[in-house]
Amino acid sequence: MHIANFTNTYLPVISGVVRSVRAFRDELTRQGNNVFIFAQEHPEFVDKDPFIYRYPSMNLPTSVDIPAAIPISSFVDRLLPSIKLDVIHTHHPFLLGQTAATKAQELNLPLVFTFHTQYREYTHYVPFPAEVVQNFLKNAVDRWLQDFMRRCQHIIIPSESMREILVAQYGLTNNFTVIPTGIDLASYQTTDGEKIRKKRRWENDIVMISVGRLASEKNWETLLRAAALVIQEIPLFRLVLIGDGPDRKALEALAKELGIQKRVTFTGSLPFSEIPSYMKAANLFGFASVTETQGLATLEAMAASLPVVAVNASGTRDILTNGQQGYLVENNAEALAAAVKKLLSNPERMKKFAHAAYKRAQSFNIEKLTKSLLDVYEQAIYAKKKNRFVKVLPQTQV
Repeated sequence: MHIANFTNTYLPVISGVVRSVRAFRDELTRQGNNVFIFAQEHPEFVDKDPFIYRYPSMNLPTSVDIPAAIPISSFVDRLLPSIKLDVIHTHHPFLLGQTAATKAQELNLPLVFTFHTQYREYTHYVPFPAEVVQNFLKNAVDRWLQDFMRRCQHIIIPSESMREILVAQYGLTNNFTVIPTGIDLASYQTTDGEKIRKKRRWENDIVMISVGRLASEKNWETLLRAAALVIQEIPLFRLVLIGDGPDRKALEALAKELGIQKRVTFTGSLPFSEIPSYMKAANLFGFASVTETQGLATLEAMAASLPVVAVNASGTRDILTNGQQGYLVENNAEALAAAVKKLLSNPERMKKFAHAAYKRAQSFNIEKLTKSLLDVYEQAIYAKKKNRFVKVLPQTQV
């Protein structure tokens, strides 16, 4: 099968969307398919993999620190008809997502859309904080997403939590399938965290690690405040944050304000190949985000056999069962800190949770999930032949 993936973010950006696109691309290719990636250019980055095509991009004057694609490319326009595509799969509804929808219509191809992001939770990036404006923007985003989904043959949803949201909030009624992103466990089985602990001088530390873009929607402030409460009782406790983003300076300032700057490590962005080693160097994983659609970062931590303490929110609770692989708690620093201290006070329970975490991660087999994805593509191809589209109820009926 020849598959085109349109995504507004790809390497060297590290995010849940990028990890999902790449994981499925690698496994689809291994299973004998040809996968073409269409993404934004990134300054000074050169692709090593084949079949990756870049649209020009520009940095926007906003707090979003990822280059925005300019969805115009005469080269891609000429290329697309020649590669004999079977399906177009977009991972965003805007910018290159709009291009994907237009090309699907022009070439008479099925369009598949993965709903990776809770888009209405990102309206705060528009510099109009007034509640009435934000409510207007959220409603506008909802209507726009409904219109986009009506152009598709199939919607892929990363978790059951998001399925419930899309059905209740957007009125999605047909042609959707829950397919979480799978992971390759091999990289977590073969790596060793001791080199990282020595390199970073963490040999005596109790390390809680977390991964993600340093932006407000990830709720890092709550995690930092929780770490400060833990450090008061456990001086050897260390919080490690992997990732970068527009809030990094503010978070570093908050760590200093809380008096824990020497016990918090901001690694910045790291190559994905190094993430498993850093996970293995930790003792537990902490996560406070309330905007996840799957909880992929949590799943990757569990693949490294890390027990988890996280805020009970969409995506994360689809991966983690409270009291089995870790703890799910209320969205406040006190609850997170209490759960961390409770976990660290019981080494036997930590071992039990670690084993259960790895076992849970094993169920997200990338080979099996990729076969489910191929089934969706076949359904989309059939739906296109029958001129069938995703049905979404008008917002007034939801």
